[in-house]
Amino acid sequence: MLTKYRPVVMVCLRKIILCVGSLLIFSTGFSQEFYFPGKQQKQSIAFKCIKNLIIIPVLVNGKGPYDFVLDTGVGPMIITDPSIIGSLDFSTLRKIKVSGLGIEVVEAYISQNISAEIGRAKIDRIPTAILKEDLFNLSGHLGIRVYGLIGYNFFNSFMVDIRYSENKIVFRNYDSKIKYRGSKIPIQIDNQKPYVLADIELPELGKVQGKFLMDTGASHALSLEMFGGGEFPLPQKKIKANLGMSLSGQIKGYVGRISKFYIGKFVFKDIISGFPDYETIAKKIDLNVRNGNLGAEILRKFNIQFNYKEEFMYIKPNSGSKLPFEHDMVGMVIYLDQGEYKHFIIGEIDENSPAERAGLCTFDEIIGVNFRSIDTYTLNDLTELFKSKADRSIIFEIYRDKKVIFKVVRLEKRI
Repeated sequence: MLTKYRPVVMVCLRKIILCVGSLLIFSTGFSQEFYFPGKQQKQSIAFKCIKNLIIIPVLVNGKGPYDFVLDTGVGPMIITDPSIIGSLDFSTLRKIKVSGLGIEVVEAYISQNISAEIGRAKIDRIPTAILKEDLFNLSGHLGIRVYGLIGYNFFNSFMVDIRYSENKIVFRNYDSKIKYRGSKIPIQIDNQKPYVLADIELPELGKVQGKFLMDTGASHALSLEMFGGGEFPLPQKKIKANLGMSLSGQIKGYVGRISKFYIGKFVFKDIISGFPDYETIAKKIDLNVRNGNLGAEILRKFNIQFNYKEEFMYIKPNSGSKLPFEHDMVGMVIYLDQGEYKHFIIGEIDENSPAERAGLCTFDEIIGVNFRSIDTYTLNDLTELFKSKADRSIIFEIYRDKKVIFKVVRLEKRI
């Protein structure tokens, strides 16, 4: 529960909410960790930051590398494209059925006989959940082929230094010499995920403190999910929105701003926050363990050093810490249909949004933006363009019903 002016004690894209980790927890029966060969103590690797998500190369059973999301919000490794482990005999694997938002059940296979490598670090038997198909459509939403998510086993094996300002990760053995930078903040590792206590300020509530999942696999800034056993009070100015997806289900709710967010000694103002429909998510997620989700739109404003073993982190603001929080000013979701050719498709349009008023439709194919071929853009480029500046006009070249048409959308700051 959220309490006023004092700490809480709890029991254990748009944005993409990758909450499958909270749904696919299973007992491993042993403690496997990543290790360096020989006397190596540390390594650094580059990552791609797409829609705020960290994409790293991972070898699976000695093959690859394959692009994975590095996600503090998942426990076991999750493989969303089973083709990369085609040599496994699926008939010998335990099959489970998992509930997900927007659907009744999802089938997944459980394996503890898969090896993985990140850089030179290796784990011989990593607990893994294998989905029969890519229910997230991660590749479509991120614009590159993504094969899965990896989290707890990597973070628990090393002191992990995420340098968002450099698109680099440095990971070290715990017994190596470590120089910490910034401010030290306690975290709690609960059910293989990191939580932090932080304060928020709302006009209706004043300053309150809550427990938030730190989620590098969620591209939003903040999601406020539970207050006093029910939903958070909604801000006066808000818009209806599809907040993301979990498994193959859409999460409905509202988007608005909160006055302030405090983490350690650092304060952020006018933060974009999602307010998911409480009744929907409460049926699928145990909200007794948290008040909300702290995503990468805030996390990327710091360089962060995680120490899971001793349950603390150091955070240091980087060059992006002063950038304002902006929401999509077009009001639509675009995904990449990666068949023989790449097609940028409009997947969803917000009610009464600039996109809807301009006459754009779901399933329209975008073939050009501002008189440039769509091939010159990435999905990340378009995401940033859609948040760039109110009153800017964007010209879309659309292919619909075997005809090419043009639509002009004027960006609007809706919240």
